[in-house]
Formats: sequence, structure tokens, C-alpha cells
Amino acid sequence: MLVRLKFLTAGESHGQGLMGILDGLPAGLEIDEAYIRTQLVRRQRGHGRGNRMKIEKDFAEIWSGVRHGKTLGSPVGLLLKNRDWQNWAKKMSVEPAKEGVKKVTLPRPGHADLAGIQKFGFDDIRNVLERSSARETAMRVALGSICRKLLEETGIHVGSRVVQIHDVVDKTPPAVGMTPSKINEIADASPVRCLESNVSDAMVKIIDKAKEAGDSVGGLFEVIACGLPYGLGAYTQWDRKLHARISALMMSVNAFKGIEIGGGFGSSAKFGSEVHDEIGWNEQSYLRYSNNAGGIEGGISNAQPIVLRMAMKPIPTLIKPLRSIDIHSKKPKEAHKERTDSCAVPAASVIAESMLCFALADAMLEKFGGDSMEQLHAHIDASGMY
Repeated sequence: MLVRLKFLTAGESHGQGLMGILDGLPAGLEIDEAYIRTQLVRRQRGHGRGNRMKIEKDFAEIWSGVRHGKTLGSPVGLLLKNRDWQNWAKKMSVEPAKEGVKKVTLPRPGHADLAGIQKFGFDDIRNVLERSSARETAMRVALGSICRKLLEETGIHVGSRVVQIHDVVDKTPPAVGMTPSKINEIADASPVRCLESNVSDAMVKIIDKAKEAGDSVGGLFEVIACGLPYGLGAYTQWDRKLHARISALMMSVNAFKGIEIGGGFGSSAKFGSEVHDEIGWNEQSYLRYSNNAGGIEGGISNAQPIVLRMAMKPIPTLIKPLRSIDIHSKKPKEAHKERTDSCAVPAASVIAESMLCFALADAMLEKFGGDSMEQLHAHIDASGMY
């Protein structure tokens, strides 16, 4: 649910590439391909990624909406070419195939395969799996990077860290006052984006164990945003509440199966006196003695850090496939196999950062407005409350 911004992606996993359009940005935002590339590289990392990441060197070309390094206020268009296309040109040809191409007929449990062919009436699952693939999130990260740049220009920073893979948990919280940028610096140095090195080693081992068994693992990660003002979102209508808008964007990623904001599910087992964040005054501004609300109260940002936890399911494409049914013969067989990751939780945390950037950039533009970055800064200076 976006108010000021709009974005669209197009493209298939093994097609010629991915396209993206981001509309609603103010003019004058400095952006370049190198900045976007930095975030795409972060998405490609992580222990447990498959061979596809060895092929692709994701780079998004800016095709429109930017001149001389600054946005024009018109839609920004990006193109990200798939290097693997050369190996799939026949199977994924836009033109009618001159000779037979083998159809995929064994739906994978946990994917959109079966529901997709039932919805659209396909007799080839490839028509579904190519678009429902997580490959599409590469363009989301590219577009979200532009929103991240806008947030950074207004003093807002977003970071993330992995807190659990399978049953291995990092129980150490980030140090008080640790910025999202510092969290990312430490997390990005870990093969699993975990802050604690000993736990990181244990996470690597459980991923390797799953891979050896032809299996996959999921996990939990935390996303944090700092520097927000009071008043993003609104309590006045259901679709204006900030936590609803964030949740809609986060849960649009296929593999994300749960979201917590602040204390989340743990709050249900506590008394109200243990949960709600008491208010103080430091002679200049209001302060909170805790942040169990995760930075959002009543659908509005309360100037505290926004803290989210996301649950990601294990990748459903398995090296040792699960049971399935051939959609043509109706005979039981093992599910279709594609190249796959044994774990993509570290990459997912970076994708989630981008989804949060969409929501927060949109909310900033909704509250403060402005057709240019100069106007946006002026409006924030005039009415922003921190």
C-alpha cells in the first residue's frame, strides 16, 4: 500500500532480464548505478546460495528519469539483464518455438506451481515458476535502493541482521545505540549476516548439513530503521496505518511467512505494565525508556527506531524432491527440480531492507511532500518533529 510512490517490476527468472519502474520521486535526488549495484551485491551474498549467483553479476542500468546524476521527477526506469539468458534462449523464447520444448509437469510443494496452472489454465508449469521465482526480488532491491538514497538524504538509515537459521539462534541483541549502518557493516562481514561470530559458524554448519541432505533451511531476521520523525502514517483510516503499509510490502515476498513489530508475539505473554513504553522528557524532547512498540503506536511512527522481525520459510525447491503428481498423467512422481539455494535467509534480510525503504520513503513523501529534494528538505525543516 503506497500513497505517493508506485513501482512495477517485469521479467522472468530465465528471461532476457528484469525491468522496473519507480514513479513519484521528487526531482533532484542524486543517484547512480554504482550506488544501486552496492545493494544488489549484498543481495547476492550469503552462505547457502546456489550456482545461479555464480553466473549473475547483477547490475541495473538506469534507462530513464535521471539526468546528470539527479532524478528528474519523472518515472525512473531500470533494466537488469540476466546473464543466464544465453542458456535459456530456446526455452524462454518470445517467438513460437520452432521445435518441441519439454514441458514442466511436476509441481513443487511450497511453490506457486499448482495453484498457478489452475488459475491460468496452463499445461506447462514453467509459465508459472519463471515469474513466481525469487529472481524478481533483484529488481525490487534495485528500485528500493533509490528509496534508500532518499531516506539517507533525510537522515533515515535502514539495516538488518540474521537472528536465526533453522534452530541456531543468535540471542545477543545489538548494542544500545548501534546504528543500522554499523549493524550492516558487521552483518555484511559474516557469511550469514549474523552479528555473533560463534553463532555465525554454527549457522554455516546447519546450512551445510541441510545441503548435504538435499534439504533447505529458513530462519528469522531483524530489520531496523533509525532517524524517523513523529507522524509517518496515520491512525485515521485502516489503509493509512504505517504498520499495515509496511506489513503489506513485506508479506508480498513469497518466502516471508510472518512478521513481528517490536515485542511482537512475545508481548502476548506479558502484562501491560511490562510492554508499554513509558514516556520521559530530557528538557528538549520526549524520550522512551524502552521500545517494545517497535517505533509505531496507533499506526504512526513515534520517533523511536522501527524494529521488525520476519520469518522466512525454507526454500521449497529441494535437491531431494518431495512427492508430487504429474499434471498430465496424474501419476505420482517426485517434484520438479530447478537450481536452488539451500538457504537464502541472509539475502532475504537485504531484500526486506528494500521493502521497508519503499514504505518509509513513501510515508515521508506523503507527510512532507515536495516536488524537489530542496522542497522536501524545506518542509522537513519547517514541520518535522523528532
